[in-house]
Amino acid sequence: MSEEGFHLFLGAMCATALFVFIALYFIKAGYGMFRTASWGYSINNKLAWVLMEAPVFIVMFWLWGRSGVGFSVPVYLFFLLFQLHYFQRSFVFPFLLKGKSRMPVAIMAMGIVFNVLNGMMQAGGLFYFAPEGLYAGGWAYLLKPHALLGVLLFFAGMFINLHSDHVIRHLRKPGDTRHYLPAKGLYRYVTSANYFGELVEWTGFAILTASPAAWVFVWWTFANLVPRSDAIYRHYRAEFGDEAVGKRKRIIPYVY
Repeated sequence: MSEEGFHLFLGAMCATALFVFIALYFIKAGYGMFRTASWGYSINNKLAWVLMEAPVFIVMFWLWGRSGVGFSVPVYLFFLLFQLHYFQRSFVFPFLLKGKSRMPVAIMAMGIVFNVLNGMMQAGGLFYFAPEGLYAGGWAYLLKPHALLGVLLFFAGMFINLHSDHVIRHLRKPGDTRHYLPAKGLYRYVTSANYFGELVEWTGFAILTASPAAWVFVWWTFANLVPRSDAIYRHYRAEFGDEAVGKRKRIIPYVY
């Protein structure tokens, strides 16, 4: 792919994300609490998460190996941060899930396609088409104010995401099938704290890397998670009542 082709690719991804953002306000993606038989054949949730998330980890690793970037700083550290997230998401998170939930194959397939494209997008932005001289400072790059802010936001978002997932997993005791409104951590302020953490995490990554591809990923994260957070918010209000949900927002504390 040429540099011009890569930028056209980023533009197409931006446009597609806009379509997804609008569509998801009308269609509830059929996984988790919104899975219905209308989404077709489904498979074990743990297996589906591994198959869906692992491709981006593999694609990123493969393209890093082919790029010749090697262990040069700071790009290698960007690579490690990205892979840290997706190692957890691909090979740890699925096996922490409880219950016998299932995921529609259609949802899994769409996730696989996006993750492959995102791996290509992030690898292109960091390893192949980064502006000349952008990362030439080596370790000194990481001491720049924007890089320090980006690292802080990345790890803060990761912590929020992991803690929020922990809260969700421990809402029920073994054998309990009732539904509960999460209320610990940032769930006191939003009904989708895990999504807020992920949005903060990738915003931090984009600030750190100053990569247009990373900002496109932030836009995709926003386009995917904000409409879903609205659906979850409405679901909780319908199930638990307005008083129980209270003044919580959907995904961004005090804002939305």
